[in-house]
Amino acid sequence: MGKSRFHWLCFPFLRLASSFRRCPLSKRSLIIASVCVVYLFFVVSQVGYSQQHRDRRTDKDKYRHTRGLYNLDISDALPDSVELQTGASFVVPTRSNVVYITLKSKRRKPANIRGTIRPKLRRKARRNKSANSAFTQNKLGTLERDAGQTKRNFAPKTSWGETRDVDYKSLDIIHKSHNDAQTDSHVSSIRIYSQRAPPWFSPQDVKAMRFLADGKVLRIKEVSHGDSPSFLLFEGETNVSMTNQKRNNVCGGQCGVINSPVDTTEVFAFHLDRVLGLNRTLPAVSRKFSFLRDGQPCPVVSWDASLYPEGLAVGWSAVRLTWGEYQSSLKQRCWHKNISPKPDSGCSTVHHYEWSKLALFDFLLQIHSRLDQSCCGFRPRQEDVCMELGHHAECGDQNHIQLTNIIHRGHDPRHLVFTNNRGFFDRNEDNLDFRLLEGIKELPEQAVSVLRSRRLREKLLQSLFLDQIYWESQGGRQGIDKLIDVVERRAKVLLTYINAHGIKVITMNV
Repeated sequence: MGKSRFHWLCFPFLRLASSFRRCPLSKRSLIIASVCVVYLFFVVSQVGYSQQHRDRRTDKDKYRHTRGLYNLDISDALPDSVELQTGASFVVPTRSNVVYITLKSKRRKPANIRGTIRPKLRRKARRNKSANSAFTQNKLGTLERDAGQTKRNFAPKTSWGETRDVDYKSLDIIHKSHNDAQTDSHVSSIRIYSQRAPPWFSPQDVKAMRFLADGKVLRIKEVSHGDSPSFLLFEGETNVSMTNQKRNNVCGGQCGVINSPVDTTEVFAFHLDRVLGLNRTLPAVSRKFSFLRDGQPCPVVSWDASLYPEGLAVGWSAVRLTWGEYQSSLKQRCWHKNISPKPDSGCSTVHHYEWSKLALFDFLLQIHSRLDQSCCGFRPRQEDVCMELGHHAECGDQNHIQLTNIIHRGHDPRHLVFTNNRGFFDRNEDNLDFRLLEGIKELPEQAVSVLRSRRLREKLLQSLFLDQIYWESQGGRQGIDKLIDVVERRAKVLLTYINAHGIKVITMNV
């Protein structure tokens, strides 16, 4: 039975084979060739389909890896004409190759900051007028040597003070410098991989950061104003219409102030300010100038002419207060609920909430130059400026000590602007300046919530990673982690202080 079924199944094939053998040779060759062509066509079609499928998978993998540092899906992207409610801007990714960093990893043991921040560097940069002027003079000397036959133009003394102008447009510095090869290739040092910047940056912040980091330098000026130390100002090629024509005497377009290489805290302070939601500092990035300081990274801060409403020779639009007057204004809660204070109250033009934001910010970075320039709240070292200039001896009469660097814009006297943010990362927890928190009864809820959420490290890493030159100048991830370790420890101390003294945490939307 099984054998007959097998013959029945194989009978058609046997009959086909016998008829094939009886065919002429030419017809058999034609049949074999036709079978080969059909087989070849089948093989080629299968190979093409598999290659197309593989390319499709590769494109998906590429998209998955280039979505950006902040892990955004394309479904989350909104049209370019729409802005986020948080103020974040839509940007074109500046890089195609992504270097991933682990943002949520926690170090087991905090690093010792004294191993990375050398006090010797700070000793070299004197904070008095002579040292700062020597710094700018050395910079200008380097500029003039590199310029060669470029003429120096000395502007006459006006209400803006004296300026020394060196025009570098003819030298085309950026394209001649080997160190600026990255700029030549149109690769920005501001690394934004995703379609939007972190939500704590506004569109104006992103625009200012890109100008400071990548803008072409047309000229360098040494600007002096009154008794304050002179500073270097670089002007870019972007022309911005100025409502006040008097400002054109200093900056005709977009400009940036070049600080000393040791003042890198300015960059860290800018990112910390934005992460905490205070928004009181000027944009700052780190940038290398091949014609300055042997190409060392220098902090560059955005120039804001509104801080000098009456001219550069007059100086900052500053608030004049002694420590006693400051403590009295805190008790009176000046301008709270938009209630105008009495004429004889002694209140300044600054809103009450601004002092709380300033105290929190200065405590985390231990900036004492505003509220405690005499170093009365901690143990200073002999090389500190307050000791060299003899200010520490004034602590016996604390109520008459003058507050310094309390700056606001000319058109906005209610809000402060945090400038000259030179902090100290090498001060231990047993020598913190708690005088900065004296008299403060409320703190901003948004900033304190970031400290309590334990996401300060994650957000600072995301934020600081954008500035490639600063990131690399601090030793990469390892060096940045050491700086964040210091701020995190101070944040824990501050949270303990808040609980111990019953400080209120309230919303401060003014």
